[in-house]
Amino acid sequence: MTAARLVGRVVAAVARPRAAATRPLVSARSLHTSAPRRSDALFVHRDTDYNNPKIPFEYTAENMKKAQDIISHYPPQYKKAAIIPLLDLGQRQNKGWTSISVMNYVAKLVDVPPMRVYEVATFYTMFNREPIGQHFVQVCTTTPCMLRGSTEILETVCSHLGGIHPGQTTKDGKFTVVEVECQGACSNAPMFVVGDDFYEDLTSESTKKILDEFAAGRKPKPGPQSTRQTSENSAGLTSLTTPPPRPGQFCSEEFR
Repeated sequence: MTAARLVGRVVAAVARPRAAATRPLVSARSLHTSAPRRSDALFVHRDTDYNNPKIPFEYTAENMKKAQDIISHYPPQYKKAAIIPLLDLGQRQNKGWTSISVMNYVAKLVDVPPMRVYEVATFYTMFNREPIGQHFVQVCTTTPCMLRGSTEILETVCSHLGGIHPGQTTKDGKFTVVEVECQGACSNAPMFVVGDDFYEDLTSESTKKILDEFAAGRKPKPGPQSTRQTSENSAGLTSLTTPPPRPGQFCSEEFR
């Protein structure tokens, strides 16, 4: 190979990367994201004058006995399994809501970091993290109740209690109204829960009567507000209309 050819190849090899470097770069497509919507309504605690760790809380002597009985149902290394019933016990003692002090107290009782209790209290809607009224009215508006008129029942409750909206408490502190998902009484729709009691087969008229009874300091009879018993067919029985067979009625003579 002559010197001239060798020099030519070296020059070409050096020139190639330069040429490549001068090629325009292909721009990559940028990623697009939607703006985050921030809310601390359910998960983040903010200290207030009525809800902060400095406010003391502990079970009464009677509830402590109940708590110890609850914990005894679990092996010592699994005391944390009692968090839900212990929080419920604390909420009932704390006028129907679970404060940060209740959560911290339960955490110490079952020897877990407070965050383990916060996780439970913010996950389950049965734990109210804000104060509620004396009577906690939970109106079911899931599909079966909606088809049976729960929208009208919710409107009746709110208007009859002075025009409040779901999530609000009456000025006298007697009622808090919330809209909830299925309460498991679909065959008796529409319905709502007050405290631990179910009020079913509701109409606007029966709804007002129930609220008036509570407002007067009386407890109305829970269950269906119609003429039927429990969840029986509202049109009357269509089966099991005869007395049940006696023991051995259809057995052969030798086995009676």
